[in-house]
Amino acid sequence: MSSVGIIANPASGKDIRRLVARSSVFDNNEKVAILRRLLIGLDAVGVEAAYIMPDYYGLGERAADGLTLNMAISLLPMAVQADERDTVEAAGRLADMGVGCLVTLGGDGTNRAAAKTCGQLPLLAISTGTNNVVPAMIEATVAGLAAGLLATGAVDAETVSQTSKRLEVFVDHEFMDIALVDVAVSSDLFVATRAVWDPSRIKEIVLSRAEPGSIGLSSIGSAIHPIALHDDCGLHLLIGEGGTAALAPVAPGLVVPIPLRGTRVIALDTEVELEPCVGMLALDGERCLALYPEQRVAVRLTRHGPRIVDMRACLAEAARRGVFQGPMLAEVCDGYRD
Repeated sequence: MSSVGIIANPASGKDIRRLVARSSVFDNNEKVAILRRLLIGLDAVGVEAAYIMPDYYGLGERAADGLTLNMAISLLPMAVQADERDTVEAAGRLADMGVGCLVTLGGDGTNRAAAKTCGQLPLLAISTGTNNVVPAMIEATVAGLAAGLLATGAVDAETVSQTSKRLEVFVDHEFMDIALVDVAVSSDLFVATRAVWDPSRIKEIVLSRAEPGSIGLSSIGSAIHPIALHDDCGLHLLIGEGGTAALAPVAPGLVVPIPLRGTRVIALDTEVELEPCVGMLALDGERCLALYPEQRVAVRLTRHGPRIVDMRACLAEAARRGVFQGPMLAEVCDGYRD
């Protein structure tokens, strides 16, 4: 049976950067509307079942309410913790169930959590967060079409997706956590609101990607040395006076010069040892781990991240194969003729 898993984060797009910068707000009513369009797109190409992560707001239930589709829609049978543990558990369950594609609604933090357990499940990420390098601002209707084409086998996932890089964090040689885009050392002493927004408190950054047009900490790297998803390298930045400076959009509506005392390109499978300090380690823009001077903290760049779907490449491949026309279209739409 063709199926798609959906993880929609009700907390994305609501952090402190709405107060200290000019980030857009994605309220939960808008996320419900996005989910409804996504489900319609999935149904249009013949997906038989959609499984949605439950959440404290009931995004999935609200989105399904009143929709008349051929596709079955159900919530994953799991307890709601109302934090990233929900995403981690849901992604693992969906991978075990063998769904054909995983669609996420969130920011880099949401996709980082999903990447911990989704394995090589094709991941199509829709942006509803703040700092978005992994997810893209794409229309959910066409995202649903693309995810459905993968789930039904109309398009081969390996031809339109790529295994991404990730940053693996080790403390005293023990594996601790991952990031998909950036690992940053902050002089902050508390997790507090989690989101990193003040660049003056950043001391060091390791990046897996530094793509022009992105926003957040990775934009600092893109101003110095652009690095794409497919490049087998990353970037290590030391923040502070003594070198050059980079003008970067570190948050929506917040463009500032960042002083750099050192920059270097790092190869795949290289380990970077961070400078000893007291502070916090931020993963994909969110403070997570306390740091102490006596600890050895290292970050390793690997290509063990999730398989990211190129939505436009997927739709182009489907068009090339004639999926949207003629006899193949008739097969996909059998349910609508019944």
